[in-house]
Amino acid sequence: MKVNVAELKPKKAVLKLEDTGPYFVNSIRRIMLSELPKLAIDNVVIYDNTSALFDEIIAHRLGLVPIPTDLDLLTFREDCVCKNKGCPNCTVRYTLSKEGEGIDKKVVVHSGDLQPAEKSWAITESKIPIVDLYNDQRLILEVEAILGRGRDHAKWQSVQAPGYRFIPTIEIDKARLNEAKEFINELPEGLVELKENKLEINDIENMPVLESYIDKAKADFITIKKDPSKIIFSFETDGSLTTEDVLKKSAKILEDKYAEFGKLLKNIK
Repeated sequence: MKVNVAELKPKKAVLKLEDTGPYFVNSIRRIMLSELPKLAIDNVVIYDNTSALFDEIIAHRLGLVPIPTDLDLLTFREDCVCKNKGCPNCTVRYTLSKEGEGIDKKVVVHSGDLQPAEKSWAITESKIPIVDLYNDQRLILEVEAILGRGRDHAKWQSVQAPGYRFIPTIEIDKARLNEAKEFINELPEGLVELKENKLEINDIENMPVLESYIDKAKADFITIKKDPSKIIFSFETDGSLTTEDVLKKSAKILEDKYAEFGKLLKNIK
């Protein structure tokens, strides 16, 4: 299998894969969605809440705040040496205390107002609004964040919109090359480039645009072929994990599952 990194940003990645198949890419995609661990707020203790929102709504919003996660430092609470009591090896704690500033003044409680017990766990996505406080309203609480998986709850899902598509080959009937050139002149500038009897699209994200023009013009002299062994895979994260960490950890989880499956097969008589 060949892997070409087309884009690798902290919260977005695009990979071009060759000599593989949809079954493998979909396996990685499903691992990212359901098996990859991350931190999320699971326990909320509210000491005072005089805002307009019920305790349950605030707890729900807190649960969806992306928590920066270091999977090399943490373990699952049920597997920890503290026997599920909660310690620095499995639990990250935050406190929040904020109140209004008088008549007709609004104070917005943001995710960044969560103060970690250790500075290394400070919230990076700090501008997520939680609740508005007016007059002398206040919110005082304490929370615990623990590791979990997306299969248990969406709040433990660090990856959004993972998807893949086949890399297309766009061929033109050589006998109707003049028609093709006229068709290309009607397309948005920079959408495609003609090379011999093939069209190369400059950005595969614009493939639906090209297909709509082909359908509208009924351009039967253009054939789009999609090779299932050549795939573009893209995904984004909520910021709790970087895309590089997501790729490496997901690949390791899948590798371990293959190894476990291999051991089970050896036991079959």
